[in-house]
Amino acid sequence: MLYLLLITLLIDAIGWYRILWFISVGYGASIAAIGVTLGVMYWGSFTLGTALLTGLSVVYGCRLAGYLLRRELKSAAYRHTVSLDAKTDADYSVTAHFFIWVSCALLYVCQMSPLAIRLQSGVGDNVALWIGVCVAATGLLLEAVADHQKSVAKKRDAHRFVSTGLYRLVRCPNYLGEMLFWTGMFISGFGAYALWWHWLLALTGYVAIIYIMFSGARRIELRQDHNYGADSAYQSYKATTPILLPFVPLYSVKKYRWLKG
Repeated sequence: MLYLLLITLLIDAIGWYRILWFISVGYGASIAAIGVTLGVMYWGSFTLGTALLTGLSVVYGCRLAGYLLRRELKSAAYRHTVSLDAKTDADYSVTAHFFIWVSCALLYVCQMSPLAIRLQSGVGDNVALWIGVCVAATGLLLEAVADHQKSVAKKRDAHRFVSTGLYRLVRCPNYLGEMLFWTGMFISGFGAYALWWHWLLALTGYVAIIYIMFSGARRIELRQDHNYGADSAYQSYKATTPILLPFVPLYSVKKYRWLKG
């Protein structure tokens, strides 16, 4: 795990250029880098299942980093939104930068720990691994399609909320895809978690990313309420479309102030 942490610290250091990149571009790049590192370390001992999951991790990370970088460089509307939501780099001390850098690197390693533990243990493919691969692949596809649909919709009308495509199912389908991907990753480790710290690493990564996704959904809800609150079409959409979990009547999380993000 130490090698993975060092690689992640190196890749996620991109956040020193812009602090938001610790959790955006650096996040995707770090996951891809961990996948590549595991591929190099365990090249001769891959099974079909672990090879597929490793490949999915690299694709996931590269796609996410590329999408976020393109959006930031090309979307003036996104840059304006970020400027309203986030503090500037100058608002954070060097100590804060360092803390965010290290804590993010640790989190990303924890998120990828189920795959690393399985490869390290040499446990063969089992039902849990294949379930994990299928769930992770579904999440990756869902997130990619949702991001594409949002980009297309915003090009048509940058000032309207998105309610087409997967956004008819839930208001944050990209976050749902993210949660499915990491649920698959966590499940894939079942049968390989043999020590208490295996469970600790895997659970820490999984619980943290689920919390982050719900916190992100709350942040989006607050922003959309501010931007579209006077729009009756938005109010109808919000009242009838779950925010994050399909078919679960959870339409708002803004009252849960313990969701920070």
